[in-house]
Amino acid sequence: LVVTAVLFLLGVYLCGEASRRLGVHDHGGIVFDEIVGVLPVFVVLPETWWELLLIFVWFRVFDVIKPWPISWFDRRVAGGFGIMADDLLAGGYAALATWASISLLG
Repeated sequence: LVVTAVLFLLGVYLCGEASRRLGVHDHGGIVFDEIVGVLPVFVVLPETWWELLLIFVWFRVFDVIKPWPISWFDRRVAGGFGIMADDLLAGGYAALATWASISLLG
């Protein structure tokens, strides 16, 4: 969690600066936010290849669909914090969904 927090703060600066220079909020070429955002999912600690695949799928689902409050951060919070926060929230949702899936599927 400490590593995630440090990388999140670094990402706020880096992604904000990249966004400002590119003139686009959350440009598709900026992937640092996705990397940091998926880290909370690894708290689940995948033991098999299908659990790792499940992590990836759940993260992408929440990153693309953006349920509330992810969508709110994506639309309303400008700069690096907004870019980082929506992916960190998607990672949190994905962690819960992965844990639930593993619990249900055994």
